[in-house]
Amino acid sequence: MADRPRWSDGARLALTTFTVAPVSGPQRLDRAVGGVAMRLGPLVGVLLGLLLGGALALLAAGLPALLAGLLAVGLAALLTRGLHLDGLADTVDAIGSYRSRERALEIMKSPEVGPFGVVTLVLVLGAQAAALAAAADRPLSALSATVAAAVACGRLAVAAGCARGVPAARPGGMGALVAGTVGPVALAVNTLLVAAVAVSAVPQRPWQGPVAVLGGLAVALALRAHLVRRLGGITGDVLGFLSETATTVTLLAAVLFPAASH
Repeated sequence: MADRPRWSDGARLALTTFTVAPVSGPQRLDRAVGGVAMRLGPLVGVLLGLLLGGALALLAAGLPALLAGLLAVGLAALLTRGLHLDGLADTVDAIGSYRSRERALEIMKSPEVGPFGVVTLVLVLGAQAAALAAAADRPLSALSATVAAAVACGRLAVAAGCARGVPAARPGGMGALVAGTVGPVALAVNTLLVAAVAVSAVPQRPWQGPVAVLGGLAVALALRAHLVRRLGGITGDVLGFLSETATTVTLLAAVLFPAASH
C-alpha cells in the first residue's frame, strides 16, 4: 500500500515526460518516483508507437510514402513536445564543441541550437522519415510493431541511461533526479518486452525486429559510456540524445533489407 502513491506518481511522470498526454503531474517528485517513471518509459513508448503506427498507416493510404513518413515524424515531435529532439541537438552541440567538460555543460544548457545540432536534427529526422516510408507498405500489424518497437527502444535507451552506477553530470536537473535509479532486473524485463513487441515487425523474418532493438540499445549503451566519460555523467539532454539515437538505429535496422514478399 505504501508503494501505491509512488507508482501512481511515477506513471504520471512517465506520461508527462514522454508524451503530451493531458494528465496532472505527480504530487510527489523525488528519485523514487523518477525511477518508476524511467522503468515505465518503454511501456509508454509502446503505446505511443502503436498510435504513431496507426497514424502512419492512415497517412500512407492516401499520400506518397515519404510524405507520410515526414508527417509521422512531425506528429511524433508534436506528441512529445520535441523534448528528445532538443536534447539531441544540445548534446551534439556540446560534444561537437570540443570544449572542457564545464564549458560543454554550459553549451548544453543554452537555449540556442548551433550548426552541429541543426545538421544532426536534419539527418536524424530525415533518416527516421525515410525508414518509416520504407516500412509503410507493411501489413498494419507489422507496421505497428515496427514503429512501436522503435519508439519503445528509444525509451529503453533512456532507462539504460539511468542504470545503477551511472552518475549525474551536475547536481540539479532531470539527470540528477533519475540517474542511477533503474536496476538490472527492470532493465532486462524492459528489454525483453520491447524485443517481444518487435517480433512481428518484419514479415517472414521474426528475428530482424528483436535484432534491430538490440542494435539500437547497443549503440545507445556505447554512446552513454562515451558521454559519461566526456561529461562526467548524464543530464536530461543526454537522455533525449540517447532516445532519438536508439529510435533511429532501430528503425533503420528494421528496414535494412527489402521486405519479404507476402
